[in-house]
Amino acid sequence: MVEFKDVQGHWAQGCIEKLVGLGLTKGYDDGTFRPDAFVTRAEFAAFASRAFPNQPIIRQPFDFKDVPPTHWAYPEIAKAYRQGFLSGYADQSFRPSQNILRVHALISLASGLRLPLTQPANYTLTQTFNDGSEVPEYGRTVVAAATERGLVVNYPDVRFLRPNASATRAEIAAFLVQALLKPGESSPVSAQYRAQTSLVPAPVGEIRGVWLTNIDSNVLYYPETLTQAINLLAELNINTLYPVVWNRGYTLYPSAVMERLIGTKIYPISLLEDRNILNEIIPQARAKNMSVIPWFEFGFMVPQSSKIIQTRRHWMTQRQDGSFLVPETEGSTNMLAWLNPFHPQVQQFMLDLVLEVVRNYDIEGIQIDDHFGLPVELGYDPFTIQLYRREHDGKTPPPNFRDPEWIAWRANKITDFIMRLFWMIKEYKPRYILSLSPNTQAFSYNNYLQDWHTWEQSGYLEEIVMQVYRNNLESFSPDLQRPEVLDGKIHVPFGIGILTGLRDRPAQLSMVEAQVQETRDRRFAGVAFFFYESLRVLTSTATGKAEFQALFPSSTARPKIVNASIPARPDTELNP
Repeated sequence: MVEFKDVQGHWAQGCIEKLVGLGLTKGYDDGTFRPDAFVTRAEFAAFASRAFPNQPIIRQPFDFKDVPPTHWAYPEIAKAYRQGFLSGYADQSFRPSQNILRVHALISLASGLRLPLTQPANYTLTQTFNDGSEVPEYGRTVVAAATERGLVVNYPDVRFLRPNASATRAEIAAFLVQALLKPGESSPVSAQYRAQTSLVPAPVGEIRGVWLTNIDSNVLYYPETLTQAINLLAELNINTLYPVVWNRGYTLYPSAVMERLIGTKIYPISLLEDRNILNEIIPQARAKNMSVIPWFEFGFMVPQSSKIIQTRRHWMTQRQDGSFLVPETEGSTNMLAWLNPFHPQVQQFMLDLVLEVVRNYDIEGIQIDDHFGLPVELGYDPFTIQLYRREHDGKTPPPNFRDPEWIAWRANKITDFIMRLFWMIKEYKPRYILSLSPNTQAFSYNNYLQDWHTWEQSGYLEEIVMQVYRNNLESFSPDLQRPEVLDGKIHVPFGIGILTGLRDRPAQLSMVEAQVQETRDRRFAGVAFFFYESLRVLTSTATGKAEFQALFPSSTARPKIVNASIPARPDTELNP
């Protein structure tokens, strides 16, 4: 082992010696390491590319105008760039002789290593460092990820990150050693200099849910099939059922509300006549220690053939041209109409439906989803136009349906309705939760006026299961560290919806397993699978069933609310 004459007794001595032992540095010819000398961007590129030689290449080659092939660090800079550790500047320069800042070194390592973030960046930075506010906005997420992973070393005061100070060779050695530590391996850095972030407590228990629907599935149509499904899911240690109770303009339980409205009390097919799927599901689920959270799958949507349209045409909202039908999915020939979520009669109808289930069934709560919103192009019906004009001194809604103020006004109205829904549930059954299964916040807000981040921050949601239906980890993982997702994890059990396949698009079990593991690695509260029919297919062989059971080898309870804020109770009457 080389012993540098200027390292003995230095706070980073252990880190420097470890790097030497790994063959990542040799020091200088005069027997020194110069631990307090600053590190240039070229030197840092050399450190990073040598420390992580097998990190995947994610970029095409690029020639910086100030790094000719004759530059001593040309190959290291090229490799560090292609691996994602470092980038250049807008003028196509790399500035190899420029000292690298501590914050840029941490950004580089966290970016190149693709470190995950499990809680809000601002929370981590402000809780861990006295000067966390000095981390530039563009780097806060990745510096917080580096902090969570334990890469940050601060000498002499662990509470001061000094992000904008030039990094020394000793500090870079410490960052690199921390990044290279294997699980369970002890650090050569004294604990008094290693930044320890306060992690939000991990949820106790786990959401293990499955959606049961009658679309592309027969599971609800036959009592014996339903019993088989519950037995199978119990064997797989699933602990939560989300059975549909409202879709295609009908309920899947006998509904007095629907009978009064359209004269039909249940989904009008013979296989559901004289049945009540909630009365069938709930006792069987109870016997298997499974929770039941009825799911209002269609929200404000109804099909073109709905009796509600025939009897309550004024409940529908529309586009500017007066058309009101929307394809069920992109490219679909199935056309749907949308009930106007701003109309008081529509709101009362939806509250009545939910209350009917809340009052009559022993359940854990109610789940709504991404259809408790409105396609952004709708809202130009006469009622909504008049409502908008009353609140805007006679002005009509903007013709651009993506006008920010017009989007915000409609989204706020839907938020007001969610507040009413939440408090109505609490009025009758305080222990029942309101669960939401949305798309990502940006997609939900910009396309369906669903501002669920505000709902969560206001305390109106007590469980979130965000739909992240992807067929690879590259597109799955980024949605798990969006700011609103990390915020939500602090307050409520936050799970991830995973696609097990559709009727004509089966998922790969290996990908389902990888996505479940990803949610656990990122400390989510659990998962729910869409949907039963495709999950049944995945586990229809002995091998598939065994592999899936390995994901959940033993039973566990659902997690409780973590740190939910208590919303202010409104003064208005909420009861239907």
